[in-house]
Amino acid sequence: MSEHVERQRSILSRLPITAQAVEAGESVLLTLRAFGVFVRFCGAAVLGLGHPREWVRNGRLAKQLFFVGTTSVPVLALTGAFIGMILGFEGFPQFQSIGQEGRLGGVINLSLAKQLGPVLAAVMLAGRVGCALTAELGTMRVTEQLDAMRAMAADPVRVLVCPRVLACVLMIPMLTVFSNLMGVIGGWLVVTQVYGTDDALYWKYTEMFVDWFSVTNGLLKSLAFGLAIGLISCYKGFHCRPGAEGVGRATTSSFVTSFLAIIFLNLVLAKFLNDFDRMILKDGHLRSLLGA
Repeated sequence: MSEHVERQRSILSRLPITAQAVEAGESVLLTLRAFGVFVRFCGAAVLGLGHPREWVRNGRLAKQLFFVGTTSVPVLALTGAFIGMILGFEGFPQFQSIGQEGRLGGVINLSLAKQLGPVLAAVMLAGRVGCALTAELGTMRVTEQLDAMRAMAADPVRVLVCPRVLACVLMIPMLTVFSNLMGVIGGWLVVTQVYGTDDALYWKYTEMFVDWFSVTNGLLKSLAFGLAIGLISCYKGFHCRPGAEGVGRATTSSFVTSFLAIIFLNLVLAKFLNDFDRMILKDGHLRSLLGA
């Protein structure tokens, strides 16, 4: 049977159009297979969270929380502050030209809370933490440490993946809040201290534009970003090719895939959350129940 299939493929490969169709079909099948393996990996990671002894023992979770959260604070603080300053420098001339420079504070802080803060924090986390996770797990795979763990009846997903994914999910909202606060301070310094805009107007329009749902919007996005970064980074490390080149390629692929996932999730969640805010919250009924 296999010889018959190989004979048919060799005949079809001689036809230029058919050969291209065959290659495209094989590429699609390989992509679907890889996606299926990734889904199974994600399922194993989620199921592994039901065994906390495996990923809490010996301070495994605490170490990852420190690595993902505490060590990322300086980078995200600088990123948030600089982004707030840049928005202030770029936006002030346009707002001043129409006599609305007092509203710039609300626009800057709303942009940080809903879009720029979560996305930039996630991108920095993917570059700094995600690549490190992929390289670490990829090296363990290349040196056969994962196989050694399986031989000792230990589940590498529970021991290695679960604490890393959980640390990404738990720490990225806190890092996002910290980055947003630094961005607010950076924008305030430029708009009020450099350009001399009224300080009271800056905070008045910030309070007017940024409500509780805007902040919640950004935090919900950050949770999804953290989950995607953790799962993708660990998956790429677990399935990297042998050798130093394989680890390097897996690290690059981890960042690129995480970045694309962040942009795609941001698009989907922006549409969903904005529709939710417009159709459900702003009809007045639910807002009255929530006291908004």
